[in-house]
Amino acid sequence: MRSIPFAALHDGEQYIVENYSVGMMPSFRLTNTVYQDIRDVELLAMGSDTFEDPELAPLPGVPVELDIVAQNLWNGKSFLNDDFTINNLKQTQNSNPFGILHLATHAEFLPGEPANSYIQFGDRKLRLDEIRELGLNNPLVELIVLSACKTAVGDKDAEYGFASLAYQAGVKSALGSLWYVNDSGTLALMSKFYGELKESPIKAEALRRAQVAIIQEKVRLENGKLIAEGFEFDLPAEIPEEKLTHPRYWSPFAIIGNPW
Repeated sequence: MRSIPFAALHDGEQYIVENYSVGMMPSFRLTNTVYQDIRDVELLAMGSDTFEDPELAPLPGVPVELDIVAQNLWNGKSFLNDDFTINNLKQTQNSNPFGILHLATHAEFLPGEPANSYIQFGDRKLRLDEIRELGLNNPLVELIVLSACKTAVGDKDAEYGFASLAYQAGVKSALGSLWYVNDSGTLALMSKFYGELKESPIKAEALRRAQVAIIQEKVRLENGKLIAEGFEFDLPAEIPEEKLTHPRYWSPFAIIGNPW
């Protein structure tokens, strides 16, 4: 059931996400349920648009995504490509602690042991069983966001890796996708999510509002721009203009762990 995009459940008239925020809490006992208003926390955004591994597809929307998230919608710092390293993450956390970590890169959650799953940094793959070395629990990071992750949908064990991300990282909450979503859908969803997070400091509710905005085409791609309420951004030529209202674009994104 962890592979079901509950946000897309439909009663014949509306999607469930149009009325209810949705989160996934695999273990209440292992979840830090303390509420913290995160509107004023620092943000660190990191990512890559190209990769040495030929099996990893380019992500041309990442530079725009980092610029939107860290420079326009939030008070943050960003690292791209060669600067997207584990060492830079650790140094930033030590010198200027952040409460939100946004990673715009490939991450894959595979069946079996945590070592089978990884997050791709600019310098190497970080296996899920190594993620605690990032020190995201000291000081505590409220939210880790993976904007290009995917899971092996259809394998009964695959979602355990995705669902355990917040626990393995030692953070309160994780936001990722149940399957790979292209740059168009990811860029639109993430842009609106961070805008809503400033207004509604409940993580699952901010995600719900972002998803509803896409359903209602208040966030859309048009004439080479990402258009949302209150802002417009130019898109790279590599990003196609697609209609994003179909659930395959917005429904796989889910909050894991503490939904507040």
